[in-house]
Amino acid sequence: MARILNIETSTDYCSVSISNDGKCTNFRLMQPDNTRKAAHSEMLAVFVKEVIDEAKLKVSDLDAIALSGGPGSYTGLRIGASTSKGLCFGGNIPLISVNTLLIIAAMAKAKYNAEYDLIVPMIDARRMEVYTMTTDSKLTNLSEVEAKIITEESFSEHKGQKLLFCGNGAPKCKEILACEDFTFLDNIYPSAEFMGELAEAAFLADNFEDLVYYEPFYLKEFIATTSKKSLF
Repeated sequence: MARILNIETSTDYCSVSISNDGKCTNFRLMQPDNTRKAAHSEMLAVFVKEVIDEAKLKVSDLDAIALSGGPGSYTGLRIGASTSKGLCFGGNIPLISVNTLLIIAAMAKAKYNAEYDLIVPMIDARRMEVYTMTTDSKLTNLSEVEAKIITEESFSEHKGQKLLFCGNGAPKCKEILACEDFTFLDNIYPSAEFMGELAEAAFLADNFEDLVYYEPFYLKEFIATTSKKSLF
């Protein structure tokens, strides 16, 4: 039975959990707060300490640390990666990277009880673009992760199948993808609460990351912008 610390910082949400044998036992969540721009960097270490203390463990007692590895927010992923790698180095424990879109799909699977064929998790990018992939009810990848610009023809190959669209990229696609077989779920996001089974599967498969060279999966390169406001 693996004891795994799970860290999720890929979007505006920030969460941490401990899972035992794939089951979440301790959990903390910070929901988006526009008044606190540095909330991830402020709260992540606090949440990690709280769940470890609550479970009466030390970092060295953990079997692994799993982080949400992307795609997602560049800044959020960097914060999660640096914290996770630091804990792994300090505790001499392995690092697991979990696909962020699969974490969203795991939450949708847990929350939706009606029949469906496929889950389509989406992370909002700019305009009508989303980061997305397709998975089945067993959370098996059926397509590569991609940056997809949504049009009326998107997912037309799945007409006749029941699709669950979820994640913060799904709402803006609801009108343009209107179809009686497509269901759009609200309030589904990447959460450490639902990372346990995915992290456990990776642990059992010895699917660990190289601590020295690991980088999150950004999907797109970060582009810095310069303010147009005069500095003088």
